[in-house]
Amino acid sequence: MSYKAGIIKAITELKDRTGSSSIAIKKHMQAAMGDKKWQNGIFLKALKDGVASGEFIKVKASYKLSPAAKTAAKKKAAPKPKKAAPKKKAAPKKKTAPKKKAAPKKKTATKKKAAPKKKAATKKKTAEKK
Repeated sequence: MSYKAGIIKAITELKDRTGSSSIAIKKHMQAAMGDKKWQNGIFLKALKDGVASGEFIKVKASYKLSPAAKTAAKKKAAPKPKKAAPKKKAAPKKKTAPKKKAAPKKKTATKKKAAPKKKAATKKKTAEKK
C-alpha cells in the first residue's frame, strides 16, 4: 500500500469532522503497517503532494479529503459485491416437559392472642429519714 493510499484510508476511518491531524494519521498508518519500516520523509511528501494535487484539503494543522477524493473513494468501495454468508439451519427446538401443578399451600395455623401484659409492680415508698 502506498503512503497516499494509507493516508486516504486513515482519514476516512478516523472520521474527524474538522480533519485529522498529521500525527493521528501517522499513528493510524503505523498501526496498520505492522512490521514495515516507517519512512517519515515519504509520508510528509505524500501529504504535501496530496494537498498540491487537490486530493487533500489542509485546514490549519489537519487534513481532510477533498469532495472529489470522497466520491472517488465511494466509487471504489461500491463495486465490491459481498459474498452472502451461507444461512445456518435453525436449531431444532427442544420439547419442553409439561409443567407440574403446584402443590396446594397448607393453611397456616391461626395465631394465638397474646397474653395480657402484667402491670409493673409498684415500688413501695420508703419513709423519709430525718
